[in-house]
Amino acid sequence: MTDQELDTRVARAVDYFMQGYGCCQSVVAAFADIYGLDETMAKKIAAGFGGGVGRLRMMCGAVSGIVMLVGLDCGQTEGSDREGKSACYKVVQELLAKSKGENGSLICAEILGIKGYEKAKNSYVASARTAEYYKSRPCAAKVESAARIFANYLKDKQNPV
Repeated sequence: MTDQELDTRVARAVDYFMQGYGCCQSVVAAFADIYGLDETMAKKIAAGFGGGVGRLRMMCGAVSGIVMLVGLDCGQTEGSDREGKSACYKVVQELLAKSKGENGSLICAEILGIKGYEKAKNSYVASARTAEYYKSRPCAAKVESAARIFANYLKDKQNPV
């Protein structure tokens, strides 16, 4: 996959977010076809991870998208495959460390500056996607960051140092 193709996928992830999809949906849908997953199914699978998992403001949805993509890329399929499971966990930890380094946290509430779980836990209603919404949240940048981290992972995998 060329740098241009990877850049196109990163831009597609941001575009999905700007169309109203959740952070996780946006990241996963931008790469899903690589793994034989159609866009609609990718968006459905990733839907519950929005808002830091069901709008609970826990792990960032964009970060959850990285985890889902790593599973599609190198997740083990045999329950007894500890080596495969460990290899997948290693990649997840490496990519999430990059995300935390770039974004300061993996936690949605911390990224958004929301104090504590209590404020978010009783609100399952999705926010309206208005110009003010996009202006007041760093989410598009976090989607771009997550998609770029995964794109770079694919690039590095293709061209090992």
